Amino acid sequence: MTHPPVPLGTFPTPLEPAPRLAAALGLGPEDLWVKRDDLTGLGGGGNKIRKLEWTVGAALAEGADTLVTTGAPQSNHARLTAAAGARLGLDVVLVLRGTPGASRSGNLALNGLFGARLAWAGDVDQAGLDAAAAEVRARLRSAGARPALIPFGGSGVLGARGYTGCGSELREQLPDLRTAVVALGSGGTMAGLVAALGSGSVLGVDVGALADPAAAVAEFAAPLTAEAVTPDTLRIRRDQVGAGYPALTAPVREALLLAARTEGLVLDPVYTGRALAGLRAAVRDGTVRPGERTVFVHTGGLPGLFGHTDTIAFAEEEVRAFDA
Repeated sequence: MTHPPVPLGTFPTPLEPAPRLAAALGLGPEDLWVKRDDLTGLGGGGNKIRKLEWTVGAALAEGADTLVTTGAPQSNHARLTAAAGARLGLDVVLVLRGTPGASRSGNLALNGLFGARLAWAGDVDQAGLDAAAAEVRARLRSAGARPALIPFGGSGVLGARGYTGCGSELREQLPDLRTAVVALGSGGTMAGLVAALGSGSVLGVDVGALADPAAAVAEFAAPLTAEAVTPDTLRIRRDQVGAGYPALTAPVREALLLAARTEGLVLDPVYTGRALAGLRAAVRDGTVRPGERTVFVHTGGLPGLFGHTDTIAFAEEEVRAFDA
């Protein structure tokens, strides 16, 4: 049974032209638009709110009083789960990879403001993280709570429904859309867009969060559309992962500067920075062509930038003194 979503965000989000960024990428001035899903409202904004409307809606329908979810220390999904819990009067426990003390900034600071409790799982893989979350849920139940597990990244068939809504907004806002470019992490955002727009109209840029992101996207999208969605039908670039999920790569550094200095857009180093680097590479190799309407889906993540020490150091080096 699918339960109705709980309202958490502000929709539809704006679709803005980006002519200066388009020119810098080698596109025409009317070719590039930015879908501002960083402006979804709650908790600093970002794409996870669309998913949480569905996953938290199901948790509430099942009588949950506590939300449990997993992620990396700077997880945007964890931050927005904490914000959703605060708005709805639910307790939140975040089960995060790593150990305490490495950072207190970025999303971690916001988690504290929202009142979430943190459980550190240590240096574990996804299976270890899932096991740690199961242990936390068991302890909560023993204490009399009614915990609901929100999936990693909010992704799954249910969470992906939130991005079918985004796809519908895009079709109304830009009927001649050719390609929507989006960061591909846990898979739910791209899956929802694929279900709404079709496999050929969505280009996902892998950020290195999953070993097999194409399989995840196909699994989440297939139940939401009559189209036959398989890993082979998807448009995915895997050339921007670099040294791994948390690494700041040279193409991402260039993308962060390009967006900021042409359109005043702030991207993050893990998701949207990689997505723009992937779009830039796609224009260079002809995957995305001038004369076609392209949308860059800005999925948010600004707080995570402030918790990424390499990015802060890089940005500070770019500060220039006035010398008349």
